Amino acid sequence: MTKSVDKKWWKESVVYQIYPRSFMDSNGDGIGDLQGIISKLDYLKTLGIDVVWLCPVYESPNDDNGYDISNYQGIMHEFGTMTDWEELLEGLHQRGMKLIMDLVVNHSSDEHHWFVESRKSKDNPYRDYYVWRPGKNGEAPNDWGSFFSGPAWQYDATTDEYYLHIFSKKQPDLNWENPKVRREVYDMMTWWLDKGIDGFRMDVINLISKAPGLPSMKDGGDGPRFINGPRVHEFIQEMNREVLSKYDIMTVGETLDVTPEDVIKYAGTDRHELNMVFQFELMGIDSGPSGKWEVTPWKLTDFKKIISKWQTSLEGKAWNSIYLNNHDQPRLLSRFGNDKEYHNKSAKMLATMLHTLQGTTYIYQGEEIGMTNVRFDTIEEYRDIETLNRYQECIDQGQEPSEVMESIYAKGRDNARTPMQWTGNHPHAGFTTGTPWLTVNPNYPEINVERALADEDSIFHYYQKLIRLRKQHDVIVYGAFELLNADDEQVFAYTRTFGEERLLIILNFYDKPARFEWNWSKVEAISGERTAELLISNYDIPASEDVRQVDLRPYEARVYKLSK
Repeated sequence: MTKSVDKKWWKESVVYQIYPRSFMDSNGDGIGDLQGIISKLDYLKTLGIDVVWLCPVYESPNDDNGYDISNYQGIMHEFGTMTDWEELLEGLHQRGMKLIMDLVVNHSSDEHHWFVESRKSKDNPYRDYYVWRPGKNGEAPNDWGSFFSGPAWQYDATTDEYYLHIFSKKQPDLNWENPKVRREVYDMMTWWLDKGIDGFRMDVINLISKAPGLPSMKDGGDGPRFINGPRVHEFIQEMNREVLSKYDIMTVGETLDVTPEDVIKYAGTDRHELNMVFQFELMGIDSGPSGKWEVTPWKLTDFKKIISKWQTSLEGKAWNSIYLNNHDQPRLLSRFGNDKEYHNKSAKMLATMLHTLQGTTYIYQGEEIGMTNVRFDTIEEYRDIETLNRYQECIDQGQEPSEVMESIYAKGRDNARTPMQWTGNHPHAGFTTGTPWLTVNPNYPEINVERALADEDSIFHYYQKLIRLRKQHDVIVYGAFELLNADDEQVFAYTRTFGEERLLIILNFYDKPARFEWNWSKVEAISGERTAELLISNYDIPASEDVRQVDLRPYEARVYKLSK
């Protein structure tokens, strides 16, 4: 008997994230642009994706690659024009794909006209659009730190006060306590939705409410005093009431430092806030006590525990978003797989996991061809503000440059931002005819779209098959998750169950052979399953293979449909 489930198009979608600066350059200036994306829409359609998430293309001075917005209703000149953007939207819709835009409203650029006015005087009408405070004894108003190194306050001599910036000093935080700010944001969102977009990915949305009085980090409380603040749900519910509820759209919020209980508040089925959120617990699995730059070994049992916790805790209460990399994270293949000897097999194994968990699946550009982390020789080749600030801070503290570079090779955001690798026999991988804004990964002659499309055994074609399977089997989208053999340090195995449908997924996470065993007779007695049909695997499998005891090759992945 099939259980009742609230089916939604955004639950059944596969999302493809585009980082415009690095996707495809159409005019030879070395910077990806909207016409470049338009030229590759048939490629995206061939892959089989449903939704494009477009990272910011708004007007910006690019201190943080477009996440510092100076005009929310204009297009960055490097990317093209509003006419180009409208052509992109139409091209996606004509091909049956949807578009969600990045919504960056925790902060703006310091070049936004709101802030330009805000800093002019204490009595300016826009002053209260941002968080201004006088200093204390010649120091910053409090001890809050920026995610991009250093204090979260910048002194401004014009009015002899400090403004808050949780990120770069060119990204001043908006004051969400001011109803005029919220009205401006809601009107802007409505403007984009009326132009025809299909939703928003909301940048660091759980930072918009700060603790009253902006207390010191020493004054009690868990974690930074600007995460999951006291009015955040009030603000998002107001946003939903004023804007989101009036459209059939997809919303996903980027939320830092959240528990499943927090996420149920942000995305619970009865909360009237968001459809789903990105949480980052798994992204911290290889981070040490001092944070992401302290790279530490991770264990598969911990990896499985995190996945299982989120799959089971949100079941029937809130919706998961499933990803292993994005524009802020290292490449999944270099981080969780083997990007050399088992490049093909481990990429497919990780993809199998991503596409068989409950939740909306997100693919980051280049993932579908197995793009990897990059090791540039010098810090001068890097462009990311977080990376550059981190390097300088460590050098100033006396650390060895080679030691700092190793952490950047592992965790730097430019790993994900090297240009898309389209061809193997053109300069710069066919991304541009000019000089790319960021150097292309030197492995592009071996790893590129042209080669992937020509090879039936490629990672790309495996992604195609996984996406098709997801559309053919409701159990992949909606089925309940159950972890098997939780203590196994080499094999990740689980079942997915939806009504009469049941899948068994078996994944070897390492470069050594492994054996998977489970109690088939117990399963047969409980649910009556007697046969196992192989739906997909990254190796050739004999038809007579006994599913009760499976000998797995390095990075092998299998998905079985269990039947009576």
